[in-house]
Amino acid sequence: MATVHFGQYAPARRTILHLSDTHLLADDALLGIGIDTAANLRRTLEAVERMQVRPDAIVFTGDLTDLGEPDAYRLLREAVEPVAERLAAPVVWVAGNHDERPALRRGLLDLAPTQEPVTGVWDLDGLRLIALDSTVPGWHHGDLDAGQLEWLAGVLATPAPLGTVLALHHPPLPSHVPLFDILELRDQSRLADVIRGTDVRSILAGHLHYSTSGTFAGIPVSVAAATCYTMNLARPAASVNGMDAGHSFHLVHVYDDTITHAVVPVVDAPTGDYFSEEWVARMAAMSPAERLEVFSRKPT
Repeated sequence: MATVHFGQYAPARRTILHLSDTHLLADDALLGIGIDTAANLRRTLEAVERMQVRPDAIVFTGDLTDLGEPDAYRLLREAVEPVAERLAAPVVWVAGNHDERPALRRGLLDLAPTQEPVTGVWDLDGLRLIALDSTVPGWHHGDLDAGQLEWLAGVLATPAPLGTVLALHHPPLPSHVPLFDILELRDQSRLADVIRGTDVRSILAGHLHYSTSGTFAGIPVSVAAATCYTMNLARPAASVNGMDAGHSFHLVHVYDDTITHAVVPVVDAPTGDYFSEEWVARMAAMSPAERLEVFSRKPT
């Protein structure tokens, strides 16, 4: 049914699906403690389609493969592109520290297999999406070189009608988990100097394998958990490790004055059936006062 709204906000202007850290391996090999990353990705994509959302873009914020194998990029493309075609949405591939730029460029972008940063700009009908490459070839920590920052400043010099969303792998946020301090995005102040005061409205990232959020240079940052495995944050920080559970992705809604980032769990669990399209249609047929009376008033 058509989008309706019963509150004071108009429907979102744009919608983005934000997924991260697929860590695919060639030949559907298992990862680490026996994690089937390909199966977990399939479950995630099935959940995406069940939502019946028509996103303006599907963004994968890095660590697309675990070892940068050409066959892993082929498997990723074969899994994602049919879904994106059915949803009529462009796919934005962001490089992560487990990726290899040459294989990513050739396998996903049909470009020359060079060490050039994987960057890009997408116009989502007025909303600008910019992909940055925070990877450092041969290393797992993150950085943005001077050339990339200069390029970003040039793009941001002209504001977009609905503003800009940045996507990169290494989040410009602190983590309470010690291991990520070593693998953080370095020299973050240089990025802050470029984006502060521009039309950047939100930053999407991955890398941490758990969902978190914060602000950077006054801009909201949203980190999506991984589709492959997530960090068990219920353990003491020094002993946080990965678990084959808690998989999720983010549903990003862009409004005129704010952007929301909803965590969507990928889980099979009993779910109620009180609310439905029929219920929404019934509410839509009422006046605002009638809706409040029927649904908001507590029983005496």
